[in-house]
Amino acid sequence: MRTPENSLELRIAFVLQDKFTLAAFSGFIDALRLAADDAAKSRQIRVGWSVYSLKGGQVHASCGLSVTTLAAPRDPTGYDYIAICGGNSFDDDTPSPQLLHLIRSAHNLGIGLLGVCTGSFALARAGLIDARRYCIHWNVLEAFKSRFPRAQISMDRIFVDEGDVITCAGSTAAIDLALYLIVRHCGSERARQVMRHMMLTSMRPASVPQAHFFQLPPDGTDSRVRKALHFMEQQLDQPPNSLAIARYCAISHRQLERLFRTNLNQTIGQAFRSMRLNYGRYLLSGGSLSVMEIANITGFADTAHFSREFRKAFGQTPSTFRASSSPSSAA
Repeated sequence: MRTPENSLELRIAFVLQDKFTLAAFSGFIDALRLAADDAAKSRQIRVGWSVYSLKGGQVHASCGLSVTTLAAPRDPTGYDYIAICGGNSFDDDTPSPQLLHLIRSAHNLGIGLLGVCTGSFALARAGLIDARRYCIHWNVLEAFKSRFPRAQISMDRIFVDEGDVITCAGSTAAIDLALYLIVRHCGSERARQVMRHMMLTSMRPASVPQAHFFQLPPDGTDSRVRKALHFMEQQLDQPPNSLAIARYCAISHRQLERLFRTNLNQTIGQAFRSMRLNYGRYLLSGGSLSVMEIANITGFADTAHFSREFRKAFGQTPSTFRASSSPSSAA
């Protein structure tokens, strides 16, 4: 909502939560900075921003660095969007009444709300769920789902625009979200200027899938199976054996195998192989690593083993898949 005195094309208020993710915040705000002025002089001419926290003062990112902030206003009038930037404090289940009031006030005034990284938890706590889809980073999927079982969750996109609420998986996806908003409010040429300065070749669309490699388990799946899948996802580059996975879940190997068969109709090994093959498919479609290198990264004995299992899972060889998924083949 813009006042007559404010001629900015886009204005965003950032509200930093404790232990916010620095990469998501810094990438987002730097894209705005580069769109705001010509020659990267950082003047807030076309685009404006302010950085707040609930109390003001120093707020620490999850990496330990601190950012100086203003105390959040009770009235968000004058901004196009309020961006809630979360991080490692998402599991604090005692929401601040001040933050909830700010979110609800902005929503009632028709101001857009952005959930950056785990800032989406705050939007959901404020009651903005209804029929909206939420883009949630795969690493906090279980935490979000357990708290907001009614929410529709998307992990096949890097951000989701539901009109009044936009949620973003975080990390570098925040840059893509910033570019998306710059195009909307300032035009494509302004966004291309940002990309040139940030040495980006393109802006990723919202539909780019997150880099996660397991199928979301069905509702009702035992919590220990979910915990095991999450651990496996985080260890793809150095796959632990099934005994280590069982120890992580604090149950016996035999019990965990039984749970996997009952809940997923798979053994632990079969589930892990599926993840590793999905990881391999992702690496094939998005980079220049050789098939031999990808086989090694994903934990297969050799290229022949990887190729055999890949063809069994996806109906084509790794080389054929890579050729069919390359940009030139789609032209």
